[in-house]
Amino acid sequence: MHPRNSLSNNKRSGWRIPNFASIAGVTLVAAFLAGCMVGPNYHRPKVDTPANYRTLAPEAPAQPQASSYADLPWWEVFHDAKLQELIRTALNQNYDLQLATERINAARAELTIARSSLYPQVAGEANFVGGKDSNTQSRFNFLLLGADAAFQLDLFGKLRRATEASRAEVLATEDARQTVVMTLVSDIAADYYTLLQLDLQLEITRDTVKTQTDSIKLTNSRLNHGVATRLDVLQAQQVLDTANAQIPDLERLIAQEEDAISILLGGYPQAVPRGQPLVEQALPPEVPAGLPSTLIERRPDIREAEQVLVASNAEIGVAKAAFFPNIALTGSGGGAFGRSSAFSSLMDTHLGIWSYGAQVSQPIFTGGALRGNLRLAESQNRQALILYRQSIQRAFGEVSDALIGYQKYHDVRVRQEATVADLEETLHLSKTRYQGGTTTYLEVLDAQRSLYSAELTLADARGNEYRSLVQLYKSLGGGWQAQNESAQASQLVPSPAKTNQ
Repeated sequence: MHPRNSLSNNKRSGWRIPNFASIAGVTLVAAFLAGCMVGPNYHRPKVDTPANYRTLAPEAPAQPQASSYADLPWWEVFHDAKLQELIRTALNQNYDLQLATERINAARAELTIARSSLYPQVAGEANFVGGKDSNTQSRFNFLLLGADAAFQLDLFGKLRRATEASRAEVLATEDARQTVVMTLVSDIAADYYTLLQLDLQLEITRDTVKTQTDSIKLTNSRLNHGVATRLDVLQAQQVLDTANAQIPDLERLIAQEEDAISILLGGYPQAVPRGQPLVEQALPPEVPAGLPSTLIERRPDIREAEQVLVASNAEIGVAKAAFFPNIALTGSGGGAFGRSSAFSSLMDTHLGIWSYGAQVSQPIFTGGALRGNLRLAESQNRQALILYRQSIQRAFGEVSDALIGYQKYHDVRVRQEATVADLEETLHLSKTRYQGGTTTYLEVLDAQRSLYSAELTLADARGNEYRSLVQLYKSLGGGWQAQNESAQASQLVPSPAKTNQ
């Protein structure tokens, strides 16, 4: 059919510009009805938590303090400049953190998609036709323009509940990234202190090798002067051989620890720079744990679990809204512009078409799919609630373990220092007695072995104390909560790309 004739027939059939007052009235009624949303509104569930963190202090349990060690940002906790440099590098280059950031970008894009359903969907099209009519031999050229619009009325809150769920998922991914940051910083610090511990043990072993080498020379000299036996030389050689055997193993552990830190930094295995040695690292004078109630707000993994709970709660509303009718408003408009030689004047032709309508669909029989979908949403919500409560329970367990660990590792380190001091004096007295001829070299040998072992144990105790402090800081959710991050931290942590939310 000729384009102009078709458009003329449509126009004669009664198509006209709609009454915009009527459309405005329908829109207002729809907006009024849109205030209704089925499904439960989210309220944070009540979770009974202990009034204090459990410790094993011999005195009365320490009362929780409003100020917490975890309130300090990491750059105020770890005073080693090299360690801070390593943490900054990891925050900029670590692949796990980059993945967590991209997951936020993906979640924001999904939120944009979900929110788009709340707005009218408009599509336009254009078509150009031209040619020659075989009957009339007239020539024509027409440009056809058209647009279709559809708007789904969210009378029962299905679209808004879906948007609510997507928004909660965005917040959950942001909290998940904070968990990655918290874990990354604590892993870097713990591995760094392990590296310093191995350095200290290697230094102790090399000092022992040097000391025992001098001791063997002295014992050989006494043997040559007839005041020592061959057995004394062999016994002195045993301590030297034991220390020499430890050196390659410690060097292996150091190299492997450096490789692990390099991977966390987002690079390839290489040497790791050191700052202050382990014995010069600062320890806080006291470690206030803070109020137990603030743990829920401070720990990003608990906040993530809560946002998952929020999203699952909103999905119940989506499932319930599926039982109700779907109402959509539709409209279309367009026109044709062109010329035809069928008119003697070759006048321009302008024709317009308008239409509008409404569409209602109501599920009648779905074989139980809608009811099953609702049961699924309710079950997933109950699972999310269980995981939320479990995350709080585990958080309190981690804080308690970290507090007890720090207390006891501190006690072990202090007592081991006393043991080393006693063994140093014992070795000095044993050498004096041996040189005076009042005892055998076996007594000196036992003192040397005991001191060497005690020094290695002391280095291990120092490392455990620092690692337990890092674990306590992590378990308290230290310093990484988004609402308290300083400008310095925000510059170090890569931020996800912004999208229209």
